[in-house]
Amino acid sequence: MPTFQDEMRRVKAEVDALILDQILPKSSPIREVDLLYRMMRDYPSRPAKGMRPFLCVAACRAAGGSEGDAVLTAACIELFQHWILVHDDIEDGSELRRGEPALHRKYGEALALNAGDALHARTWEALLKNRERIGLDRTFAVMEEFSRMVNETTEGQHMELGWVAAKRWDLGEKDYFEMCTRKTSWYTVASPCRMGALVAGAGAGVLTGLKDFGTTLGVAFQIQDDALNLVGDQKKYGKARSDDILEGKRTLMLLHLLSVVSQSERDKVVAIMDKGRAQKTDADVAFVLSTMEKYDAVGFARKKASELLKLSLATLRGIDWKGDKEAVSLLASFARFAVEREW
Repeated sequence: MPTFQDEMRRVKAEVDALILDQILPKSSPIREVDLLYRMMRDYPSRPAKGMRPFLCVAACRAAGGSEGDAVLTAACIELFQHWILVHDDIEDGSELRRGEPALHRKYGEALALNAGDALHARTWEALLKNRERIGLDRTFAVMEEFSRMVNETTEGQHMELGWVAAKRWDLGEKDYFEMCTRKTSWYTVASPCRMGALVAGAGAGVLTGLKDFGTTLGVAFQIQDDALNLVGDQKKYGKARSDDILEGKRTLMLLHLLSVVSQSERDKVVAIMDKGRAQKTDADVAFVLSTMEKYDAVGFARKKASELLKLSLATLRGIDWKGDKEAVSLLASFARFAVEREW
């Protein structure tokens, strides 16, 4: 039996070929449009994990469907990931994406935004082509789920950005979990799995189980992602370390820290986090990191992620699968990777 990472790489290669060879245009005789096409192909050409397409294909197989029927949907989920990251990098002021300068750092914000919009449009265009293989009913069911995924993600992103803009600190674990469920869980786990199951014609019981599995695991995934931003290997992680501190993000580590530190430490951390990215100094970042280390904020968060992993695996085992049992095992292996990974 292949490992889930072998399968993830295999599906990613198939999806990348579909995106770069068939879905996205390669060139134009008009110089400006040619640049647009090159920008649209930039993030899709960079190395990436390919988790979401893998989940879509694996869930389709587990629900009794054919991998070939799910590949186009999987490619569209990956395209969504690309264009949402173009916009996310601008909103967060990020410097790096997958080990290279973010698109807006290479070409400027206006052109990068437009390239993200263009990828967005191509995604819906490609989704419509599903009707030729899986029929109209399943195509529209997939598109309805895709629409929910976009809505949940943008709402969660707005919550996070809004907290920073309003300098809100009256937040706790429950708020963080709600934000992560919307911002991360739906597009990282729940919807990719549910779209794969929809392609296979799965019933309401499977879809509900995948919603519960995905929303729980997605929060655990985000907790680990936040931890890696602070203590991970930048070469493996592919993004600048401590970016979340520079961006003022309300991570679980930070919210926990503020609940256990002394009042003077809390005041100093909040004052630092309320500064704009350009105003934060290396000493500011170092103070936040050292205070987190003092109170083992990362250890606290990773324990929460492990608890959520156990809940998600129990949910996965409870789903009445009709298809490939190997695919179910691959989904469980992915869940463990999502929380234990170093990249």
